[in-house]
Amino acid sequence: MTARIERLVTSGQFSLDGGTWDVDNNVWIVGNDEEAVVIDAAHDAEAIARAVGDRRLTAIICTHAHNDHIDAAPALADLTGAVIWLHPDDLPLWRMTHPDREPDRELVDGQVIEAAGADLTVLHTPGHAPGAVCLYEPALGTLFTGDTLFQGGPGATGRSYSSFPAIIDSIRDRLLDLPPDTEVLTGHGDPTTIGAEAPHLDEWIKRGH
Repeated sequence: MTARIERLVTSGQFSLDGGTWDVDNNVWIVGNDEEAVVIDAAHDAEAIARAVGDRRLTAIICTHAHNDHIDAAPALADLTGAVIWLHPDDLPLWRMTHPDREPDRELVDGQVIEAAGADLTVLHTPGHAPGAVCLYEPALGTLFTGDTLFQGGPGATGRSYSSFPAIIDSIRDRLLDLPPDTEVLTGHGDPTTIGAEAPHLDEWIKRGH
């Protein structure tokens, strides 16, 4: 059974470096009628569980560990029995939000996570956060970018644990060579495509400096 992609938008707050901002987050559910995975369990575990419904939730995959992308992950795991996946380079950020609960599994660059008919390839894309990852599903023509790449440019790099040169390298070396019609499903806001964003790399670099 072919996997399908659903989006749930949840609202909450992002906090880092002493500041707090209201944010809306995209929670992506990838699966079929029997099982699913969640990409970024943001803000509201019960709402996410309702969206999953009676399907078996096998994994909660964290694109990075800023609090607004992981704050509901442990509660969702407790509700569903799902396994939490995070790249180990983001453990310092994770522990700011969940000091008493470690993720269950480590994401590794190049690994493939099977998701109810989908095969999500992990691409380590540091910059917005050290352990930031994107998830590529070629059969669906889809790239889940978290906060690495948005419609209009790279994710923010002005706060702790971030690096503008690193995010530019990640986007250039890992993402922009994907097929131009690859749909980019982001951590916040509207989708875009690789083809729509690739021509603007030089402009982002000038803007970033």
